[in-house]
Amino acid sequence: MRHFCSLLLLTALIAIGGCQSASYQTVSPEEFSQIISSQNDVQLLDVRTPAEYAEGHLPEAMLIDIKAGKFAEQAAQQLHHSHPVAVYCRSGKRSAMAADTLAALGFKVLNLNGGITAWQEQGLPIVIE
Repeated sequence: MRHFCSLLLLTALIAIGGCQSASYQTVSPEEFSQIISSQNDVQLLDVRTPAEYAEGHLPEAMLIDIKAGKFAEQAAQQLHHSHPVAVYCRSGKRSAMAADTLAALGFKVLNLNGGITAWQEQGLPIVIE
């Protein structure tokens, strides 16, 4: 029952957030890099698939695949609400969806414009596993 109530609350928060304008900021790769390197408490989140993550990701990024289902529940469990979240994907579409969800859950969110593709085009570092 407790799990059901938590899930119901998360769903309601997302629905309410969906009725509001986006409450996150989308920034260029250069701005994103500066912010994540200058703020020690930023949580860096990759929302791509595990296969995409393995092909290359930003240093120290954690992975929560937005396509795998239960994104909101996993984010609420794994991320600290008191710390901002910097989110990215391949091109920016999935990270914008994730940013909407995270903002609806009460997180302060920063979205990478153009995703990891734009990041790499600027010659910024990635980690390949």
